[in-house]
Amino acid sequence: MPASAASADAPEILTGSGAILRTLEKLGVTDIFGIPGGSIIPFYDELMQQSAIRHILVRHEQGAGHAAEGYAAASGRVGVAIATSGPGATNLVTAIADAYMDSVPLLAITGQVFSTLMGTDAFQEADIVGITMPITKHSFLVKTPEEIPAAIASAYHIASTGRPGPVLVDITKDAQQNTAPFLWPPKIDLPGYRPVTKAHGKQIQAAAQLLAESKRPVLYVGGGVIRAGASAELAKFAADTGAPVVTTLMARGAFPDSDPQHLGMPGMHGTVPAALALQESDLIVALGARFDDRVTGKASQFAPNAKVVHVDIDPAEISKIRLADVPIVGDVREVLIDLDDVFAAVTGGAAPDLSDWWKRLNGLRAEFPLGFTEPSDGLLAPQQIIQRIGELTGPEAVYVAGVGQHQMWAAQFIDYERPNAWLNSGGAGTMGYSIPAAMGAKVAQPDRIVWSIDGDGCFQMTNQELATCTINDIPIKVAIINNSSLGMVKQWQTLFYDGRHSHTELHTGHGSQRVPDFVKLAEAYGALGIRVTKPEEIDPAIELALMTNDRPVVIDFVVSADAMVWPMVPQGVSNSYIQYAKDHSPAWSEE
Repeated sequence: MPASAASADAPEILTGSGAILRTLEKLGVTDIFGIPGGSIIPFYDELMQQSAIRHILVRHEQGAGHAAEGYAAASGRVGVAIATSGPGATNLVTAIADAYMDSVPLLAITGQVFSTLMGTDAFQEADIVGITMPITKHSFLVKTPEEIPAAIASAYHIASTGRPGPVLVDITKDAQQNTAPFLWPPKIDLPGYRPVTKAHGKQIQAAAQLLAESKRPVLYVGGGVIRAGASAELAKFAADTGAPVVTTLMARGAFPDSDPQHLGMPGMHGTVPAALALQESDLIVALGARFDDRVTGKASQFAPNAKVVHVDIDPAEISKIRLADVPIVGDVREVLIDLDDVFAAVTGGAAPDLSDWWKRLNGLRAEFPLGFTEPSDGLLAPQQIIQRIGELTGPEAVYVAGVGQHQMWAAQFIDYERPNAWLNSGGAGTMGYSIPAAMGAKVAQPDRIVWSIDGDGCFQMTNQELATCTINDIPIKVAIINNSSLGMVKQWQTLFYDGRHSHTELHTGHGSQRVPDFVKLAEAYGALGIRVTKPEEIDPAIELALMTNDRPVVIDFVVSADAMVWPMVPQGVSNSYIQYAKDHSPAWSEE
């Protein structure tokens, strides 16, 4: 055989860093977020020399993690974040935990000190594999270049299959520097990792039979429907069954708000019809939902007369909080297809008569519409601002919220018509999520308008990523709902701690002193800064933001500090005690 032919067949020799890049390219990764440091320098040196992958240099590793989350949540692709060892890796932990709680496919790649130094308390050494073990689907430690392709490919596979989630790959500096043959495709050997996607036929039959017999069913839709790409299947199933639909905080947009079968969001700050529909139901069909405490209220008193069909790809969620009468483990998209077919066969194509149930639900809709009262202090109503952002921007945009009152108002007062239009930190409730996640969403969906709806408290945790946006031409729009306080904590202090507002005042927008001045801060970052203090300024400011696409836009909306989120179910009580507003009696359930 000629030498040229033999060399052509020989595997390419790459450094470990080159293997990282080549593996990411083979997996279809086009964008990554990160910041260099001592233990990841070899990777960054390789990245500069030869890769077509777009790297976005963030200002903090937490920003990289949340940006990768936003990228993943807006596109359905795996988000990738890069960090160095020690504090670089630990700064990723919050975003990793956030992704774990919300089932976001995230690949975190961290540098580690030389393998010969591990365990010696070397400079910037941290056991990031051990630290992240409880908050990842899996964590890999790689000490040789030969291991790199299989480790990263396996991590990508784990992150994006089954119940999505974060996976960490920690790679020592010597593994990045040393060379090895690059072998593709690598052998992926994951003993015990076999996600079940196809549900058992007998369980499907039992669920269809319960649904056919039910007089007061509810389809309880969680974020798993969005992660599974099952919105079209859900729409058909809902139409065929005629059952009401509620969508959790993580599932907003999974079912169109404009659909007459949609009752809105259930739970602590959900609509009265959605909360009481679950409470009074005789059958709950839970689809990719986990019976979170913010939805159930006091779990022992949640939907006391309801049987439960629980569909989830993660068997650990089934009967974890509420015992399932019919447990169904499988991909919710495939389950909906099968369940719809079997339901049609069981009912002969004629959906059950639910007219009495809808009479009750429509009565609740009429009696308890979602709304708000004008503030008595003469300042702006935050609900009105968020509603106008949604109305003027439309359903094709992406709306990314921080955590707190503004998050709940954004979930309530914007109409969501499609999946992946609403991004937020649901399970972990991470303040500081919005700005970097919006940045990541805009990278993933450059042709869509992306709004970051943030609070003045959240904004001050990660606003440095506005510099990243300006430098990298990522023109997000930021609406700061500035009530000069940590609003949700202050609301709890008002309602449950006799108004003792301990350390929740921020002094960001009210009075003569603005610390910081958000308009000046925006301008310092190269963004357009706007301040709105009067109702007649709301629409022009939003319209100017929508017309400005050459840089980020930050609007400081100075709103009432007294506005509260209603309805509300106080923590630790039954959903039957949902309060419609502070000065209203509870919207008691009839049962």
